[in-house]
Amino acid sequence: MENLKPQYKTIDEYIDLFSGDIKARLIKIRETIKEIIPEATETIKYQMPTYVLFGNLVHFAAFKNHIGLYPTPSGIEAFNEELSEYVTTKGAIQFPNDKSIPYELIKNIVKFRVKETMDKQKFIKK
Repeated sequence: MENLKPQYKTIDEYIDLFSGDIKARLIKIRETIKEIIPEATETIKYQMPTYVLFGNLVHFAAFKNHIGLYPTPSGIEAFNEELSEYVTTKGAIQFPNDKSIPYELIKNIVKFRVKETMDKQKFIKK
């Protein structure tokens, strides 16, 4: 059976699947993440743009009604209060397409994930 899912290998190819405001939001999320951790590797995992530094840091993806951010459960727990107005699950945050995206909050979540990952890496090296 032929695979009907779009096939893309880079974040550029993923973002190019979209247009208008959704594409602009995806570009801005990418820029926001890269600003915090430019040394992270960009890749596609689980069919989503992913940033990796000693393991997965964060994923994001566009859907019909929202853009999802996937900062692992710890990234959501650490910002539980700030995320109270958004739909969240154990590992995902939904930013509705009809509301502005809190880029500053995304920065803080990514900073948290980088620190968490780096602290874990230091622990492993001991």
